[in-house]
Amino acid sequence: MSVSEPGLPPSGRSMRERASELLTGALGSAILMIVLVSAMWAIEILDYVENNRLDRYGIVAHEPDGLPGIFFAPFLHAGFAHLMANSVPLLILGFVAAIRGIGRFLVASLIVILVSGMGVWLTSPPDTLTIGASGLVFGYFGYVVARGLFDRRALDIVLGVVVAVLYYSILWGALPTQPGVSWQGHLFGLIGGVIAAWLLRRRRAY
Repeated sequence: MSVSEPGLPPSGRSMRERASELLTGALGSAILMIVLVSAMWAIEILDYVENNRLDRYGIVAHEPDGLPGIFFAPFLHAGFAHLMANSVPLLILGFVAAIRGIGRFLVASLIVILVSGMGVWLTSPPDTLTIGASGLVFGYFGYVVARGLFDRRALDIVLGVVVAVLYYSILWGALPTQPGVSWQGHLFGLIGGVIAAWLLRRRRAY
């Protein structure tokens, strides 16, 4: 038996709680993404001061010593222009990806990093050094769009459609069309996002 406040329909209370939960999630995801991107800028400033010495900690394809770079590469960039190009889509897509819960978002990020990084390490030309957060950008795109398909919740569907319409053009980056750009990181980041959405989908009770 549920008890509601006098004069307030139970459904109204539920809507208010949902709105409050969404607002809290939006605030948390915004703060998280601002901190994350700010950290990337701090790292790039340090890298600049150190004459780009940090870049060597990226992913070195086919080299066992390059495997730890899977976890470092997303936070390293080849200059401020590279970081600037990633910052805005990372803020927006990361915010949308995290709005449903920070815990799920962090797990999804780890899945994207692992799938994207291993894909780069296995398929890039030998000894190629890969750095940058673009794998995360493509991963969050894939995660948000696929989450709408797998979860089938109204908000997730709307967010997925909006993101697909606004950012569908980035899919060209998953093709080997631009020299010097890791299409492998883009492609496997996208795949990692879809996998994360599938693994973290909300199970339905039957």
